[in-house]
Amino acid sequence: MRNLFAGSILTTATMLAVFSLALTPAAGQGQQKGATNAAPNIILPKAGSPPAPRLPDGHVDLGNGKGSWSPVVIKDITGHGYGDTNLQNAGRRGRQMVEKVVDVQMLPWAKKFFDVADGNLSKDDPEGFCLPPGVPRMAATPFPFQIYQLPDRLIFVYEGGAHMWRIVYTDGRAHSKDATDYPTYLGEGIGRWEGDTMVIDNVGFNDKTWLDAAGHPHTEKLHVVEKYTRTSLNNLHLEATIDDPGAYAKPWTTSWNIVWEPGITPLEYICQEGNRDVQHLVGK
Repeated sequence: MRNLFAGSILTTATMLAVFSLALTPAAGQGQQKGATNAAPNIILPKAGSPPAPRLPDGHVDLGNGKGSWSPVVIKDITGHGYGDTNLQNAGRRGRQMVEKVVDVQMLPWAKKFFDVADGNLSKDDPEGFCLPPGVPRMAATPFPFQIYQLPDRLIFVYEGGAHMWRIVYTDGRAHSKDATDYPTYLGEGIGRWEGDTMVIDNVGFNDKTWLDAAGHPHTEKLHVVEKYTRTSLNNLHLEATIDDPGAYAKPWTTSWNIVWEPGITPLEYICQEGNRDVQHLVGK
């Protein structure tokens, strides 16, 4: 199924507000029996999927091939996926793609910021104004992305998020001083293998993004550790640990599954073209 958000002029915040009202029990039909602490509509690995492919060097292939990874957050009554996510899976816009409710202890300013965003349908979401979503949100927005796995680096190519790309070096280097001296939207990611899991250590973020559409903020002290595990041919499991002493009393970890879509190729997507929806968000 082609990702329906390509070329859309609607913001992800609006899709959450509208289509979360249309959820039915059918939206959670893919759940496995015995799942605990799971939201009713989260995406779970496909049963019976073949094992993850491997490259000649023995490492799991994180995405080379004819297809794309396709994050899907919620489904409406037609079965189509929409929206962005709430990485905490709690509050007015919980019940999203993440696997469980997360205990997030916000500092007072961050809690106030989040409550305002939650109350006005995230009308000030930077992504709604066509700015890059940041990390780990890039892997939670409902646009396909690809991972190109080279001997010394990973290259992420995203359809959404203002048509972004990201290079993660895996050659053993340390973080550069420039990463924190000149913070950016996607920061600097340095990757390493831990068994079949690619661990990406990210620093050097500016404070111009939100962690999710729900409005979890962060500061330039943000440190994100991502763990990508291709558990099967059709499933990529992502765990992200958020450590930002400027916004949160302690680190917190969230996780979700991303579906492999064979034959899907990211299209050109220019967010700035005709994005007129933000002006209509008025909150509650």
